[in-house]
This record gives sequence, structure tokens and C-alpha cells, in this order.
Amino acid sequence: MHFSIAFGVVYAMTGSLLLGGAVALIEPAVNTVAFYFHEKAWKRFETRRNNSSSLPPPIFQA
Repeated sequence: MHFSIAFGVVYAMTGSLLLGGAVALIEPAVNTVAFYFHEKAWKRFETRRNNSSSLPPPIFQA
């Protein structure tokens, strides 16, 4: 389904079968790499958030 939509959108915009096919093949590969780095960054964010929430609240003096 995803391949068909990617191909259809690019083909509709450009009228090129070659370009539509190329984008439909390349885009999932790029998404796979982007997903890997997104998950890595998100895990780092969650780890930092969890570590900071385990600290006692700051004491403010007037």
C-alpha cells in the first residue's frame, strides 16, 4: 500500500514512471534509517528525563 501511494503521488506530480518508481523504492529505505536515529534520540531523551525526575526537588530560599 505504501509503495503504491508513494509511486502514485510522485507520478501524479511529475508524470514520470522512472521518478515515481525511484522515489517509491528510496523513500522506505530513508525512513528506515531515520526511524533508527529517531528511536536512538528518543531513548536518550527518556533516559535524561527519568534521571532528572529522580532528583529531589530544588529548595528555593527567599
